[in-house]
Amino acid sequence: MSLADLSLTDMLGSIIGFFLTLMVFSYAFGDNAMFRTAIHIFIGVASGYAAVVAWYNVIWPQLIIPMVFGTQADRIDILFPSVLGVLLLFKASPRLSPLGNPAVAYLVGVGAATAIGGAILGTIFPQSLASINLFDQQNLQQGGEYVIQLAKGSVVLIGSLATLAYFHFGARQYPNQPAGRPKWLEGLAWIGQIFIAIALGSLFAGIFAATLTALIERVDFIIDFIFALIPS
Repeated sequence: MSLADLSLTDMLGSIIGFFLTLMVFSYAFGDNAMFRTAIHIFIGVASGYAAVVAWYNVIWPQLIIPMVFGTQADRIDILFPSVLGVLLLFKASPRLSPLGNPAVAYLVGVGAATAIGGAILGTIFPQSLASINLFDQQNLQQGGEYVIQLAKGSVVLIGSLATLAYFHFGARQYPNQPAGRPKWLEGLAWIGQIFIAIALGSLFAGIFAATLTALIERVDFIIDFIFALIPS
């Protein structure tokens, strides 16, 4: 398909995408003005998109409409977040910045509580229950599958305990007690270090595969764009 077969919007999008891709790839020759321009464009577009989403999904429906068209109860409900929002604007001024500290403290506290709650309820508890279910007699199958599933459960259990042991750096010291961790805990922590290395290696491989896929897609886009310029 040539560029003449595309609509005006698609054609402009393809041309802009082609030049922006080349500007980003120019970083292979070192930091330059073309690469910095592309990065600034990306940051500006992302900031503009975030502002539009915040306006249409948060500010307009949850602040402006209840304040102007809502009932008295609606205005009371938005009073607290409105005050925090106004206080947060003071952070833009170095002289009035301390007035925005309560709003920042509230945001940090809510964010930390959400992150901790999500880690406990979404990660620690499900992983613990999944590890326990591997040894559930009702879920274990008979025959060769029984041995395989039991081996998987043992590996998961050992990996979990060894990883937790690796992050146990010490305990309370008493008189006439040698410093450092016990020998058995050192060995378990060494096994945990192996499991951590395997996990980090898997994560790195996944990230590398994702970036390589993006690179292949961009190179393929450039090749298709160049061939589209050649008249058939």
